[in-house]
Amino acid sequence: MSNVELSSFLGQWLPRVEDEMKNVVTQHEATVAPHYGMMRYHLGWANEALQPQLYPSGKRIRPMLCLLACAEVGGDPVQALPAAAALELLHNFSLIHDDIEDGDEVRRHRPTVWKVWGIPLAINAGDGLFALAFAAIQRLRDYGVASRTTLEALGIFTQTCLTLTEGQYLDMSFETREIVSVNEYLQMIQSKTAALLGASTAIGALLGDATAEGVRQLQAFGQASGLAFQIQDDILGIWGDPAITGKAAGNDLLRRKKSLPILYTLNHDHVGEQFETLLDGSFHAEQLPQAMRLLNQAGARAFAEAAVQAEHERSMAALHNALGDRAEGSTLYALAESLLNRRT
Repeated sequence: MSNVELSSFLGQWLPRVEDEMKNVVTQHEATVAPHYGMMRYHLGWANEALQPQLYPSGKRIRPMLCLLACAEVGGDPVQALPAAAALELLHNFSLIHDDIEDGDEVRRHRPTVWKVWGIPLAINAGDGLFALAFAAIQRLRDYGVASRTTLEALGIFTQTCLTLTEGQYLDMSFETREIVSVNEYLQMIQSKTAALLGASTAIGALLGDATAEGVRQLQAFGQASGLAFQIQDDILGIWGDPAITGKAAGNDLLRRKKSLPILYTLNHDHVGEQFETLLDGSFHAEQLPQAMRLLNQAGARAFAEAAVQAEHERSMAALHNALGDRAEGSTLYALAESLLNRRT
């Protein structure tokens, strides 16, 4: 499967996912229209005056994984559209709440929902998206999906919601802890990032009528791809090109973010204490070169890149188990390769 064919699939189905999401995120009574307007603003469909206008809205990886998995096992992606929309709405609910919990004022180059309308209304808008995600996945019945299959998909979806909150708990708890191990970090991103990507491929495979083993293997593919995606993001957060990422060089260091390269260095026998002392002080941009030298001395980038490669290989093994000899020619393979080699 070439990148051209993958682009063709994405070009065909991304607009349909957007339409399905818009059908769910509707204005009801005029008195609560701003409530839904805040959701549309976050999703990139409205400006701060809540008037229709399109903005960057994220990569939409999760719904695409769902539709691609459905297609690759022989299903009709049309039937998976409600689930694809539900997965993206769930992801965006978590982002609204993440922005509040992390105090982030900007997302996708615009003020976050809480920054514009305040924390109470932003929490409520996030709660609304959470409820709409469940409303969206229940539309599977309207697309001809059997009730039993709909319930199975809903079961995966519900467990994933709980897992997301576990991952967010771990993430927030790390902020007040002096010591966080690399293994603890990997457990956190498994829950916070990888679980939802795994659910996306599992639900897509289920709706495509894959075998139970096929569903399990494609879920493993999604989870490993999610881990590789997050660790690659950690690498870009320190060593990414600002002209491409849109973020300052060493951005994660300046934010004192507990990402994998930073935790690896903090736990390093030889430079960990020195690195911790540097970050614990009034760390500022002028000290970035010193911090970068310590990261390099610890071999943090090489460690993180090896972790990305290991997870990518694990994802490819699961994909081969699910699709056999068709794996390397599949759209899922092409998407995983594109995520592995991304620069933003």
